[in-house]
Amino acid sequence: MAVRIDDLDRKILGELQRDGAQSLDEIARAVGSSKTPVWNRIRKMREAGVILQQTVLLDAEALGLEACFFVLIRTSEHESAWQEAFLRTLQERPEVLEAHRLAGDIDYILKVRVPNARAYDVFYQALISEVKIHNVTALLSMEEIKSTTALPL
Repeated sequence: MAVRIDDLDRKILGELQRDGAQSLDEIARAVGSSKTPVWNRIRKMREAGVILQQTVLLDAEALGLEACFFVLIRTSEHESAWQEAFLRTLQERPEVLEAHRLAGDIDYILKVRVPNARAYDVFYQALISEVKIHNVTALLSMEEIKSTTALPL
């Protein structure tokens, strides 16, 4: 169920998405409010699950993770034991930044960040040794055109 948020909440969330390291004073100034109401709203949105966590965004290429692959997976396995093993495998692999179960011809799509193609192959070999997969297609991203964690408010 969606939580009710008003325009001030949206402004606060926008500021937090833009830069979560801002002080309460900076956020309050940017949204046209004072510190205490802003703090109370942030606290309420955390308690309601609107704000899940605060984190830091890192530059993958600066850390040597220059290759981004989108991995399309088809499986012929749909039993709960297979799904549990597959999901556990994905959770244990730090290279997997995102994983989505899809409707349509492809069952899953993964976003995988690794240093290079050789590192992707190591990841791929480990993945197929841990779970049975019918078909895997890897697509190398040549250029990241847009990437954001900011939700449209």
